Amino acid sequence: MKDTLRLVPGNRAEERRRELVALYHEVRDCHKCPLGAVRTQTVFGMGNADADLMFVGEAPGAEEDRQGKPFVGRAGKLLDDLLGEIGMERKRDAFICNVLKSRPPGNRDPQPEEIDACKPYLMRQIQLIQPRVICTLGNFATKLITQSPTGITRCCGRPQEREVAGLPVTIYPLFHPAAALRTPAVLQQLREDFSRIPSLLEQEPPDEAPHSLVGEDPASQLDLFG
Repeated sequence: MKDTLRLVPGNRAEERRRELVALYHEVRDCHKCPLGAVRTQTVFGMGNADADLMFVGEAPGAEEDRQGKPFVGRAGKLLDDLLGEIGMERKRDAFICNVLKSRPPGNRDPQPEEIDACKPYLMRQIQLIQPRVICTLGNFATKLITQSPTGITRCCGRPQEREVAGLPVTIYPLFHPAAALRTPAVLQQLREDFSRIPSLLEQEPPDEAPHSLVGEDPASQLDLFG
């Protein structure tokens, strides 16, 4: 498998880190939707900002809200295990974040106004990290990134070449690890789909991809960007 990290000039890497840290502070102070009044803290994301692989989930859960880090509960442990099975580590080989940066009360589904408030932050993360492959975990992340109403059960495991936030990327819809914890058949499917990630990363990136509307709208976590 090819190296999943890009060689980035030192000044560009420093610039990316500065912009990510600035974006982190903006997200931390955000109160654009009611979730800002009920969260413990925001969950910006974590991983290596130079990685070619990005995972986008739905929203933080209770443990993520407590720690300020994404995917740290049982679903996160499964995600780490699945990455390990293909020779990868989250901190070294990927950047992980969610559509929503604040936990919805009771882990309910994200509301449209909450997604709209957080979408610019996610698009800016994609622009700064510049992943080649974005794995969308579950329905909400998949529908937002693909800009399609097609549910995860119909498109799971089927790579799509698209333009997201102005960048040509491969979108790889996957079942959410939380669903795999509940259903053995979903876990088997998720394991098989994860096994294809290395080959997707080895493919040459497209010069351009079908247009997408996504992204057209104009402390303790400061070590999370690799």
